[in-house]
Amino acid sequence: MAIQYLAANRFGLGRRWDDPAIDDPKAWLMRQLAEFDPAPAAIAALEGRAAIAGAYIDYREDRQAMRREAAEPAMSEEEKGMDPELRRLSRSAIRRHYVDGAAARLTTAVASPTPFAERLTHFWANHFAVSADKLPVIGFTGNYEFEAIRPNIMGTFADLLIAAVRHPAMLLYLDQAQSFGPDSPVAARVRRRQNRPGPGLNENLAREILELHTLGVRTGYTQADVTAFAKALTGLTVAGLGRGAGQRLMPAGAAPGETVFIAQLHQPGEQVILGKRYADTGAKQSEAVLRDLAVHPATAKHVATKLARHFTADDPPPALVERLSADFLKTGGDLPSLYRTLVASTEPWQAGPAMFKSPWDWTVSLMRGLRLPALGERQNIPALFTQLGQPVWRPGSPAGYDDKVATWAGSAALMQRVELASRIAGRIGDRTDARRLAPLLLADALDPGTSEAIARADSPGQGLAMLFASPAFLRR
Repeated sequence: MAIQYLAANRFGLGRRWDDPAIDDPKAWLMRQLAEFDPAPAAIAALEGRAAIAGAYIDYREDRQAMRREAAEPAMSEEEKGMDPELRRLSRSAIRRHYVDGAAARLTTAVASPTPFAERLTHFWANHFAVSADKLPVIGFTGNYEFEAIRPNIMGTFADLLIAAVRHPAMLLYLDQAQSFGPDSPVAARVRRRQNRPGPGLNENLAREILELHTLGVRTGYTQADVTAFAKALTGLTVAGLGRGAGQRLMPAGAAPGETVFIAQLHQPGEQVILGKRYADTGAKQSEAVLRDLAVHPATAKHVATKLARHFTADDPPPALVERLSADFLKTGGDLPSLYRTLVASTEPWQAGPAMFKSPWDWTVSLMRGLRLPALGERQNIPALFTQLGQPVWRPGSPAGYDDKVATWAGSAALMQRVELASRIAGRIGDRTDARRLAPLLLADALDPGTSEAIARADSPGQGLAMLFASPAFLRR
């Protein structure tokens, strides 16, 4: 068994060029749980929610102004034909926040002395996935991982769930910021004054919480549960980024980009969800639902299955799933206890490196091994991962990226990695000897065939390319 390689790559993000030997892999992983820094320098230096919201507000105001200008004769036909969004985005700070966040994420992962904790951060960010496909969400994606996920991965699942659900990125991505209670004071006023249906209820967030974040599919909840939960969630919105009544009723002093609760948007009355009655306690109503969902047996099984799959195989061992689920229920979703149970279990250590690294994992492990602080200009980082098939914070659906081997093992995807490895190796030239680097990075997973192929390479660059495209390095 390649114990050292599994510790560094299945649990971590690959060995760094200067890492000492991992004498006690399990103890090394356990220490990281206590040493994890949720706000390292690269992340702490980023601008906060107010600046991100301000960039989108500026964009929206400029777009409205351009639309007005488009109707004026003074504007040329060429200018009229340009897409206002593209014109604005080309010089907008919105994308800068996204790029800066992606760069900080990569810098942190490459430099981190606690790669196990970094992997757990990425796992949970993907479990509670948002996607930078919607314009209001783009700038918030990094902030979401850094403020909602990272600070809570060493707490309870309930606290992590609530932080994720209530972050502006999640509320905007799943349209919760525009969800109004059908019988809320605002909806009733619209019906009375304008003689038309009031603003509507949006069930996206409620459905995804039940299906993806907590209970999982086919676990007994009904459409009535989804609707009732959606009503309990009404009132949550984002300051400065909504429209209409939601913004007119915003509390004085609410900073742009902050999550707020507006009682006039909330559906009045108790809600019955999974057979339990929840009194109308305003913002506390949805929190009570979330805390109950967080410790539900179906949630324990769902989370245990996903965690076991990430650290073992497409079809995780039932015994490991059961052990993790039991720990989750026993501790009320204490996450460090769950991680300790995972590391102490035999199943993640039994199989050799068989799971394909995602493009993100592979690139980070390459950079850690080569002491590469960057792969070019920071603005090109999103394009790099898009080219490799895993755009940063853009999985395209609330389900996130999956962990299955077939997703990342396609021939076209592997060819992209070979080409990138060759380009990087060519740039480094003879400054790094793959023959010396391979035993460090592959450790006890280095097989004679790979070692011999690297030794026979025609050039140092070719040797590096062979190392990073080797079967062992491609897997975790």
